[in-house]
Amino acid sequence: MVDSDSARLPYFNASPAEVRRLCRAGESGPVTAGMAAGYIQANIVMLPASLADAFHEFCLRNPKPCPLVGMSRPGDYRLSSLGADLDLRTDLPLYRVWRDGNMVAETGDIRDQWRDDLVTFALGCSFSFENALTACDVPMRHLQLGRGVPVYRTNIACTPVGPFAGPVVVSMRPFRSHDAIRAVQISSLIPLAHGAPIQIGFPEEIGIADIDSPDYGDPTEVADDELPVFWACGVTPQAVLAASKPEFAITHAPGAMLVTDMPIEGYEDLVASHRGRII
Repeated sequence: MVDSDSARLPYFNASPAEVRRLCRAGESGPVTAGMAAGYIQANIVMLPASLADAFHEFCLRNPKPCPLVGMSRPGDYRLSSLGADLDLRTDLPLYRVWRDGNMVAETGDIRDQWRDDLVTFALGCSFSFENALTACDVPMRHLQLGRGVPVYRTNIACTPVGPFAGPVVVSMRPFRSHDAIRAVQISSLIPLAHGAPIQIGFPEEIGIADIDSPDYGDPTEVADDELPVFWACGVTPQAVLAASKPEFAITHAPGAMLVTDMPIEGYEDLVASHRGRII
C-alpha cells in the first residue's frame, strides 16, 4: 500500500524479521518509526529477576503507559513468543544502560552487558498506531518532517507498586479536528499500542508548561487550527527507573523499538474501514 506519507518511509511494508536484521547489522537508523506496518513494536525494559514480580504488577496496574505484550524468563534473550530468530541483545537500534537510576551508556549491542538474571518486559509502542494512521491517510507532521515525536513528562502519577513509582510520560501529535477524531477512533482499536489518547487540547492540565520544549524527541509546531493530542508513552518506565533507582537496568533508547512478529489484531479490516474516511 503506497500513499504520500508511507512512500517517504522505505521500510513501511518491510517484514519484522527484515527490520530486526537491519537493527542487528547496525543499518536500520536510530528509530523504528514508520517500519513494519501492521505489527506491534515494543518498548523494552530489562530488570534483575528480583524486581520482576513488582515490575510485572506495575505494568498491570498502569496499562495505558505500560501495555504488556511479552515477558521473558530470567536470562532468556530470545523471547520466541514475539518473534522467530529474535535476539533481545542485538535487535533494537539503540539501548540504554542504567545504574542506580542513571543512564550511563547508549549502545547498539548489549551482549557484553547481558546478565543471566535479567527479565525482559516488552511494552506496546505508539509507533504501531502511527503506522495504522499513516495507512489510513491521517497525516502526522513529525513524520513528514523526519523528526522524532515530541514526548513530555506530566503531572499524572503512575499507580505505584513496590519500588516503582513516577510520572506518566506522553507523546504528542497535532491534528486538525477531523483528523484528531479519526486518530482517536483508530488508536482506540489498538490497546496494545496505548489505545486512546489521555488528553486533548489542554497541555497545561497535565503539567506541560511549554509545549515547544519536549523532554524527549523533537519539537513539533501546533498550528492555530490544530489540537495537540496526547497519548500515554512507553518512555514512562524510564522516568520510573530514574525515580526508583534500581541497581541495574537496560531499556530501549527513545524511538528505538523492538519490532515484533505480533500482528495488530484486525489490522487489515481497521485500515479498510478507516482509510480515506471523511468525518
